[in-house]
Amino acid sequence: MPTPTDAPLALFWSPGACSFVPHVALCEAGIKFDLVLAKIGQMTKEFEEMNPKRRVPVLVMGSEVITEMAAVLTAIATIAPEAHILGKTPLEKIRVYEWLNYLSTTAHGQAIAEIWRTERFTNNKEIYPQLRAKGYETMREIFAHIEAKFKESNITEFAVGKCYTAADGFLSVLYLWTARFTEVTIDIDNDYPVYAAYVKKMLQRTAFIEARRIHKL
Repeated sequence: MPTPTDAPLALFWSPGACSFVPHVALCEAGIKFDLVLAKIGQMTKEFEEMNPKRRVPVLVMGSEVITEMAAVLTAIATIAPEAHILGKTPLEKIRVYEWLNYLSTTAHGQAIAEIWRTERFTNNKEIYPQLRAKGYETMREIFAHIEAKFKESNITEFAVGKCYTAADGFLSVLYLWTARFTEVTIDIDNDYPVYAAYVKKMLQRTAFIEARRIHKL
């Protein structure tokens, strides 16, 4: 696999999208990379030819095009193993993937998509309100699950182990997305205080500050 010294790296991103997660990971790992805008809804034909899925994130390493969140983060972890963005031990890696899969599918692919990408689920616009309502309901269930897991494991600083992992990036962007909800307000700070305190601490890290500045989150 190419490394930063073998081939240039480029992360294709869209403002406020889940590409925030690998952006933070690259910054945390101290890897040199280029950012290429691929704005959702305004993607170029060149981008669609490169990635027919028309989704971000996409990580380009020389001639290699990597898609899908877990694969992109695995590539970053392989490039910079000393950063341990997937954890330091086999069990930590398992737990990081556990978080990534849950957040990618149930949170992002299901609940967030029902709220913001309702058209992916039906062509019947009459039931859009019901689908969005279900999305908000599922988000509350997700935050309740995160809060319970954090309390159970006494998590206050990092979701897995004793250092930053990619799970922290995804857990944090999920919190940031709620500020953009327009139909329903979810009061994370009061309803899920352990999770909220963890994210606020995470957002003080340099990598998060830099990524938020660019993503306008």
